Amino acid sequence: MLSQEKNRLLTEVGPGTPMGNYLRRYWHPVAGVAEFDQKSVRPIRLFGEDLVLFKDLGGKFGLVQRRCPHRNADLAFGFVEQCGLRCAYHGWEFDASGQCTHQPFEEIVDTEARLRQKTKITAYEVRAKAGMVWAYMGPSPAPELPDWEPFNYTNGFAQVVMAEIPCNWFQCQENSIDPIHFEWTHNNWTERQQDSQSEHVPTHLSTKYEEFDFGFVYKRLRAHETEQNPMWTTGRVTLWPNGFYLGHHFEWRVPIDDENTLSLLWVFNKVPKEQEPYVQEHIPAWYGPLRDENGDWITTHVANQDFAAWVGQGAITDRTRETLGASDRGIVMLRRRFFEELDAVAAGAQPKGLITDSVRNHNVFLPSACRDEMLNGMTRAELAAHPLLGAYLRDFIGQYGQPDSVRDAYEAAIGQKVNRARFFSVHGVRQSDAEVAESS
Repeated sequence: MLSQEKNRLLTEVGPGTPMGNYLRRYWHPVAGVAEFDQKSVRPIRLFGEDLVLFKDLGGKFGLVQRRCPHRNADLAFGFVEQCGLRCAYHGWEFDASGQCTHQPFEEIVDTEARLRQKTKITAYEVRAKAGMVWAYMGPSPAPELPDWEPFNYTNGFAQVVMAEIPCNWFQCQENSIDPIHFEWTHNNWTERQQDSQSEHVPTHLSTKYEEFDFGFVYKRLRAHETEQNPMWTTGRVTLWPNGFYLGHHFEWRVPIDDENTLSLLWVFNKVPKEQEPYVQEHIPAWYGPLRDENGDWITTHVANQDFAAWVGQGAITDRTRETLGASDRGIVMLRRRFFEELDAVAAGAQPKGLITDSVRNHNVFLPSACRDEMLNGMTRAELAAHPLLGAYLRDFIGQYGQPDSVRDAYEAAIGQKVNRARFFSVHGVRQSDAEVAESS
């Protein structure tokens, strides 16, 4: 249970708030590069600010305030030039740094362009990496944009998957250090949606949590597993400050404002060795819906099940009314670490997990229960039998709404059709210890 004051510290992310200022010191993925294949400009809201994200004719991305400083016209209706974005109302042009570079009529009247030279709008640094557009909204100098090792994996098919979730970012991130929910949300709930008489899956026996430079590692042991299971020996990463790393994909929860969150997944599926060498020329990006054609919440896919759980807690969950238990040790650790970080940074310390050395920022290691398989690959038979990765060979279980074009490209990459099942068997349902040991 938290006080209202402490709950506000964790959840308020607008300009000038302690958490908003803290999170702005990190790079955040905010869009897919492929979104700009057919368009050049789109509005975006981040940390309570209304902005415009664009890709100019020179191929450079920019992120600037949404209103033109001339007459408050909406720059989302602007059009790109070789080196910037031009307002469609009176033609004022701005580069990616926010500097006004052209005021057509004003420069006829004022040939020295004094007004143009002193006109500058809010702009943030953006870069493209691994098929994602990343934004940095904090103080200069910006830290390194992390070069996580999986971004350099080969012989795989990556995709960027997004959704806008109508709730606060922190209840999304708390999910990342909550292993017990997997048993119930992704195993038992999935089973019961298909068979109301289904028996419960093997329960958790133990959990442990370890902090490291880039976040926390959680480890879990379930009744059907031995202590040699990779979920116990290696575990999964709660990536600081707002991510989750599961060995074959990342998840980020990026604040849109206090009551809305951008969920962004970067999913990398290794192709079978029979398909190697495989080089992906284009990383697709797509948004998935939250509700079906009847207006009901979609609860068939892993991420959608999480979305329903997060939103069900309320737009900003009231942590003064919680009853925490032993399963919430990781949650308590996460909250405590954020409070410590907010105090430390306010006193002048550097935030946790930033990479400021460019030499260090190459193939940055993160613990992974399936790292060897992702590095070295597997045959089709080995991949199909793998307890963590095999499900993706049969279906895209991550999030509902994968476009046909993306599925077609994925099927071509892996050399087989997927099942297009409505529900999926996610690891942890009823595997024997022998199967886990043999597959891992």
